[in-house]
Amino acid sequence: MTQTAVITEAITSLTDAHTRFGLARIEDEQFFPEWSEELPKITEAEKTSLDVLRRRYLYHRGEGDLLEGTVMLLVVSPLLAVAGFYDPPFKIAAESSVELVLNDGEEVLRGRIDVLVLQNQLWVMVLESKKTTLSVWSALPQALAYLMANPHPDKPVYVILTNGGDILFIKLTQTPTPRYDLSRVFALFTSAREVYEILQIFKGIGQAMSTTGCANAPVL
Repeated sequence: MTQTAVITEAITSLTDAHTRFGLARIEDEQFFPEWSEELPKITEAEKTSLDVLRRRYLYHRGEGDLLEGTVMLLVVSPLLAVAGFYDPPFKIAAESSVELVLNDGEEVLRGRIDVLVLQNQLWVMVLESKKTTLSVWSALPQALAYLMANPHPDKPVYVILTNGGDILFIKLTQTPTPRYDLSRVFALFTSAREVYEILQIFKGIGQAMSTTGCANAPVL
């Protein structure tokens, strides 16, 4: 009999994710250069937009903790807009349902992605947001599970985790074996330069998908 479980309840630790999906972290700069090497330049107009984003976030954060929905409005949505992910050739899907079938069909894990960025129906980026009282690391196990649900496992996919103040980038590939790596954690509180680098990475990921052919063959 098939058993069905919710991803957030079934995958609660990195050990769970590694064991259930055969995942391994690979700490290799050549595996995930998109967050650190030859980042695209950004314009003065883009910097101005990011300054507004950061000022608004700090203003609202100064009043206390922010809920997940507010983080999406203040941080995630403006970043996607400035980075161009709301425009062609990308498409946005919110609250996308995913399903993983494990153990020869005996177990089904289900979840819901906050924001999914697609290009030609292929996954580009998953975004998962949390309220400010939670660490971005708390979302890592479920985010890895969402990435493993990619219907095109031969293509790389990226995930951005944020609680508003911190942002973490992840890259995962499933061939020849499932593996992933992480960026450093970027902090909006630190300086405007942090937000500029975040946008550069967003844009770099978009360019990487195009140059590798993923975007033409194909963000919690």
